[in-house]
Amino acid sequence: MTDDSPRPPRRHRHRPIYAAAAVLLAAGAAIAVPRLADAATTLQSLAAAKGKTVGFALTSSYLSEPAYKNIADTEFNLVVAENAMKWDATEPSRNSFDYTAGDAVASYAASGGKQLYGHALVWHQQYPAWVDGITGGADLLAAMRNHISNVAGHYAGQVVAWDVVNEAFEDNGARRQSIFQQRIGDSYIEEAFKAARAADPAAKLCINDYSTDGINPKSTAIYNLVRDFKARGVPIDCVGFQAHLILGQVPSDLQANLQRFADLGVDVRITELDVRMTTPADASELATQRSDYQKVFTACANVTRCTGVTVWGITDRYSWVPDVFQGYGAALMWDENYARKPAYDGAAAGLGGTVTTPTPGPTTPGPAGGCAVTYAVNQWNAGFTANVTVRNTGSSPISGWSLRWDYAAGQTVTQSWSSSVTQSGATVTATNAAWNGSIPVGGSTSFGFNGTHTGSNPAPVAFALNGAACVNG
Repeated sequence: MTDDSPRPPRRHRHRPIYAAAAVLLAAGAAIAVPRLADAATTLQSLAAAKGKTVGFALTSSYLSEPAYKNIADTEFNLVVAENAMKWDATEPSRNSFDYTAGDAVASYAASGGKQLYGHALVWHQQYPAWVDGITGGADLLAAMRNHISNVAGHYAGQVVAWDVVNEAFEDNGARRQSIFQQRIGDSYIEEAFKAARAADPAAKLCINDYSTDGINPKSTAIYNLVRDFKARGVPIDCVGFQAHLILGQVPSDLQANLQRFADLGVDVRITELDVRMTTPADASELATQRSDYQKVFTACANVTRCTGVTVWGITDRYSWVPDVFQGYGAALMWDENYARKPAYDGAAAGLGGTVTTPTPGPTTPGPAGGCAVTYAVNQWNAGFTANVTVRNTGSSPISGWSLRWDYAAGQTVTQSWSSSVTQSGATVTATNAAWNGSIPVGGSTSFGFNGTHTGSNPAPVAFALNGAACVNG
């Protein structure tokens, strides 16, 4: 099933933990940048081969992070503004428009040859306070038309499609009692689409909603609206299915649902995909998430009029999920340190690819003495930073690694880079990131992490790489 909770604004996050990351970057302990451009196959190449696009929601300030920008540049051929094109961002005061943030997203899309998807012209959230002050239905209708005319007109020729109206229905299929529904009435959706067509005749016009991924009262209400619009000649070209999913609950009738809308003569798209789970994530959850991503991408690939899939962000570092659903997260294809997760493999497989991300566990174990580990620490008060170098001293290359050690004084790992680190009691396991899993004979790789201690912070005395003991130093 999909989530049925009320939807708070999907604004980007500011998480205090990353202030520490900024200090480390300044000190030279930078997060490694995955060399994704070296990969023979990317999501965008797989999607393009099927005549589809794979997109992501962008907050342009994140492009200053090399790892983020590298993934954005390489893996996607469509961009949607996470917040920059919404009403509160584009028209903060009545008839006074600000396109600065939206134009930054549009500029990035154009510079990389990516399609630009518009989100969202009319929504019951993230509109400016002055809209609430409009009491008359006729005045609100005029303000809505003016907003659509200006914003869609500004991006005419740049945007391939717009979410014209977002989240207009309740889960039981009734109209959501938004300010637009209450003060304008049932006609507001139709009027919004007509205004959008007048402003940009070339853009495809979509209605977008959540918890509509399967056949249910909500998706059926939208189906009936689309059928009515098509019968009466009201402009509508596409339907967006947000797909903010819960782990293991991809609707079994997702593809059938997409197909029934396509049969009405409209395009369909997965517009805001993420799959959340309880955190911290374990290997079993990540495997299920991989399957979920594959199911969603497969469903779209199998429906001719499905234009593609957009994920609601790149990295768990900036996902909206933990701020809204307590205890949940890890919803995207890259983790907080930009390590590619098994979900990426699922998406690639759904598009017909065979890309494989290394997962925890031995893949090329070496004999005892086939590895050497150097563990260096810089500590202060109750915290420390550790930098670990693993050397392959054996006779065979290592492809995929998992390094394990035990702490003797209750130390706790809080944040890692260039690896994925988990801890169970005293035992810590560090697994390679997507870009540093291969260690040639005589070669080495390094990773690091932050941690806390309670006054005593002795170095580990033993390390095991893929289950085989390593030499210290």
